[in-house]
Amino acid sequence: MLHWMDELVKSGPIVTDGAWGTQLQALGLPSGECPDLWNLVHPELVERVPRSYVEAGSQVVLTNTFRANRIALADYGLADQVAAINQAGGEISRRAAGNEASVFGSIGPCGKMLFAGQVAEEELRAAFTEQAQALADSGVDGLVIETMADVDEAVIALLAAKATGLPVVACTVYDSGKDKDRIMTGKTPEAVAQELTAAGADVIGANCGQGIASYVSICRRLRGATDRPIWIKANAGVPQVVGDQVVYGSSAEQFAEHVPELVAAGASFIGGCCGTNPDFIRALRHRIGR
Repeated sequence: MLHWMDELVKSGPIVTDGAWGTQLQALGLPSGECPDLWNLVHPELVERVPRSYVEAGSQVVLTNTFRANRIALADYGLADQVAAINQAGGEISRRAAGNEASVFGSIGPCGKMLFAGQVAEEELRAAFTEQAQALADSGVDGLVIETMADVDEAVIALLAAKATGLPVVACTVYDSGKDKDRIMTGKTPEAVAQELTAAGADVIGANCGQGIASYVSICRRLRGATDRPIWIKANAGVPQVVGDQVVYGSSAEQFAEHVPELVAAGASFIGGCCGTNPDFIRALRHRIGR
């Protein structure tokens, strides 16, 4: 792990940011439109998201680049905009963070299943290498591989990200199996942590999929299987469809109630995923005692 991140972790649990997608939707992003394209067409609106998190107390904010790999962008006819979208995404979050927070570039899944043969390893490697380098060129402090359902895809993305020389967080999503404690391909937190550690992840974590209470035990299991710091970003409870809206069941205060348990379970980085907002970050920071 790079020295500056090591020092950051030593200072106690690090507060990351909350959701991006639901925040952009609140700012007017239409359903079905590519969120990442807003880096080019509505940068002033995108900047409101990380700025609001920094003002709420986030010490690490991400970038609006979750779907900004060549394979995912091709679904929107934007495969030729990878460099521009990622460069803008990094610059937007850097402006918002100023000297108050670190910026980690977000790298999400390609949207096709490697294990089902929908995409080739070489195609994935090229796509993640392109995105990771574009984010590195934008001046981000680190990279986050997030919401991965297949550890093989996560490792390909991780190796591409590590080639930039930046510290890399590698996260999978636990929403499968009888107890919702496995990734989609059936692997346990222990197996995933061991594979990501062996592949060189600087930080290992979990995000999305379910609420914060369920992630306490997953955090503990990840912590027991690796010597790397643990990153957790849970959803604001279980989503429910009310009318034509997706509503998350947890309030900011209810979410933050579980933060001490998460810290005790070994989390070094704590934030929120779908349905969370700056109020959740304020509540989380308060519970940590900052």
